[in-house]
Amino acid sequence: MRVYHASSYNDMCQKAANLISAQILLHPQSVLGLATGSTPIGIYERLVGGYNQGELDFDGITTFNLDEYCGLSESDPQSYHYYMNDHLLSKVNVKREKTHLPNVSTGEVEAECKRYDDLIEACGGIDLQLLGLGNNGHIGFNEPGSVFEKNTHCVALDERTILANSRFFNSLNDVPSKAVTMGIKSIMHARRILLVVNGEAKKEILEKSLYGPITPMVPASILQLHPDLTVIWSAA
Repeated sequence: MRVYHASSYNDMCQKAANLISAQILLHPQSVLGLATGSTPIGIYERLVGGYNQGELDFDGITTFNLDEYCGLSESDPQSYHYYMNDHLLSKVNVKREKTHLPNVSTGEVEAECKRYDDLIEACGGIDLQLLGLGNNGHIGFNEPGSVFEKNTHCVALDERTILANSRFFNSLNDVPSKAVTMGIKSIMHARRILLVVNGEAKKEILEKSLYGPITPMVPASILQLHPDLTVIWSAA
């Protein structure tokens, strides 16, 4: 485990973007696992900047996102399909057929979860997985519980997660209560994991995740077992 303390949010984003850029430059056919939320936005801005300056080429890159809300169409501004297109995918030369998010529109959630896991495996697994950290210790939408959920699955979102995400919606009632999320197994099978955490409010849960007991009540604590984990944290 390598833990870096960034001086600010911008410094955290630059350090993280540097690591992802190095992965793309050294391994142009990489499979990247991507995250959403407010924390990665600055990282994606820097990756787009690298592409616009001719420093990065996404032509051979494959992407898999961690999760997607149930009940939102791909064109909904609050969906993660929309988020990824808005912040990264539509702004670089990645091939659209090589970008993947859970498809929740079919209504066949169980079949979609299996399809997603099979597709990740067929692509050789994830080379570098970007993660954020929820206030309750979730990674992806793997919420605190009695067991670590291994595979992609549909999850009922924790009340704390719904409350935290309500800032993106018009009201608390508009926040979806369920999501499809990549499971712990797929995350932990990534060859490298990059965890980015921003804000003093997450200091306590980050410490529990990195140095506390490994327990499904703090899902991110499983990351302690990963052989190639990089953490970049900024209190500012």
